[in-house]
Amino acid sequence: MAAFFRHGVSKTAQVLPPKNVLPRSYATKAEKKKGIDRKPTPKLDSTMDSIAAKGFLRPIKPYTPPPDVEITLTEIFKGIIGKSELDTKVVELNDRFKLFSACAAKLGHSIPNSLLHQIETLEQVLKFYATPVDTRTPLDKMRSMELPENLHVQFEYCRWNPMDDKKFKGITAFPESSTIITSIRYKDKYKGHIQKPRAPPV
Repeated sequence: MAAFFRHGVSKTAQVLPPKNVLPRSYATKAEKKKGIDRKPTPKLDSTMDSIAAKGFLRPIKPYTPPPDVEITLTEIFKGIIGKSELDTKVVELNDRFKLFSACAAKLGHSIPNSLLHQIETLEQVLKFYATPVDTRTPLDKMRSMELPENLHVQFEYCRWNPMDDKKFKGITAFPESSTIITSIRYKDKYKGHIQKPRAPPV
């Protein structure tokens, strides 16, 4: 948008009014010189919520915090930082490396690179390792859920195939619809078929 105003726009171009332009979450160099600052980037809370909302789409391993995760982390904090107060900030690079490495080795769950710069205190470290990571799809989660009595989920669904159909003798209600399996994962599990066009009436 700034480039359009800098180099000019054509007479037929439509420029959105300022109230319709979405605000940026960061300040430019010119704005900083004028003393204008914007809100900082989201901290750990919003990032963890984002991961929790779409965790099954990310290539990460599932993680279940142990019952004594707080006691375990407190011992690590005292051994490396020398303190266990949750408001203690970890600033030194060597301390951060030793702390994060020890936590990952003890709990088998490492902090991703996208969150390293956002974790500043021991409280945030504890919150990260106390948060479970569920990589199951919403459909798989229903297997362990207590569903309402009027809801039934068929996990192993059936695909109609004219070669296996005995009830309707291969006659389908969708004569121009084929079932094509494009997934490498499911091509051996489900059979596909090419629906032949129906013969024209005589």
